[in-house]
Amino acid sequence: MNEVGRHAPKRTVSAVKVAAAQWAVSDRSWEHNLAVLTSLAQSAADQGAGLIVAPEAAMLDFGAQDNELAAQPLDGPWVEGLTALAASTGLTVIAGMFELVPGEGRCFNTVTAVDGGGIRGAYRKIHLFDALGWRESDRLLPGDGGTLVLAVDELTVGVMTCYDVRFPELARVLVDAGATALAVPAAWVAGHLKRTQWLTLLRARAIESTAYVIGAAQSPPRYAGASTVIDPFGEVLVELGDEDGSVAVAEAAAECVVEVRAKVPSLANRRYSVVPGSP
Repeated sequence: MNEVGRHAPKRTVSAVKVAAAQWAVSDRSWEHNLAVLTSLAQSAADQGAGLIVAPEAAMLDFGAQDNELAAQPLDGPWVEGLTALAASTGLTVIAGMFELVPGEGRCFNTVTAVDGGGIRGAYRKIHLFDALGWRESDRLLPGDGGTLVLAVDELTVGVMTCYDVRFPELARVLVDAGATALAVPAAWVAGHLKRTQWLTLLRARAIESTAYVIGAAQSPPRYAGASTVIDPFGEVLVELGDEDGSVAVAEAAAECVVEVRAKVPSLANRRYSVVPGSP
């Protein structure tokens, strides 16, 4: 039996199902994107999911780099639509949008968490993707460092966005705030080794955090696809490839997190801690 076979956590009957949605988000119609997400959410709910994570910029895609981003306030029609979707399916919905900042030429790259009662919280992307020929900071404002951690059934979910996954200290902050799962909405641009990097980084965050990771990405050809759910031991439970308009569903259990953290107590054995705002 191999290393994973000896030490991988047992499956449990008390798990909650989580889903990652993947599609090529339109940059022209948020109504179209809401309709796609609604269909995928219904599919996830039909499979017994309690949580669905949609990609970064699920409201409207980035479009060309010189496009002006269409933004809405947190009490606008996109979030109202997500609330109605959550109420009709019973899901908690985590999805990206561009958030209007009154009086500013730039907006926030925001991920909202919504259930049938309305918005439960918002995370404004901290690390803007000024790399590989892109400059998000030309059109977006960075978040102020505030984080989003929320209870979803038996899980505690912390939120990161796309490029954030390259910064393990953010995952540490979320885990220290109680996260047993990390939701990572992304628009991971396709390119040389990009899918490999996406999947490697997600697995690394799962292993070092001993937490589930739910990565929801936009689909090819512009983006890398490969939405996935990974368990706290680093096992890929489900992974989409190039599929457009698909949902990946897998079981996640707090009991599994406890078991892995007992077997591999790397969080307890740390010699350095992460303090938000520290140099």
